[in-house]
Amino acid sequence: METTVVRYKVKADRADENRDYIRKVFAQLEEDKPDGLRYVSFNLDDGLSFVHIAVVETADGNNPLPDKAAFQDFVSGIKDRCEEPPVATKADIVGSYRLFWQRGLES
Repeated sequence: METTVVRYKVKADRADENRDYIRKVFAQLEEDKPDGLRYVSFNLDDGLSFVHIAVVETADGNNPLPDKAAFQDFVSGIKDRCEEPPVATKADIVGSYRLFWQRGLES
């Protein structure tokens, strides 16, 4: 299992556009229902900062998200929309309550 956290800040005039792209990604995920992916996106209280968390639990370790057309559309212009570019960091889940299930942490 691999967890990635991505944080960035968009330009003030591009926040609505960014949220629209994100909604389209989630709509495609709801339609396609890829196995082995847990994904959440947050828009922080400044309205401009975003955090995405992806947990990949596929048998082969491949993340199905980059193959989705809506995700490709989202990332294609992300640098132009950003005031602070995306920074991706690998992370280990230490604990989770009803957000992400992790082997070894379940009760």
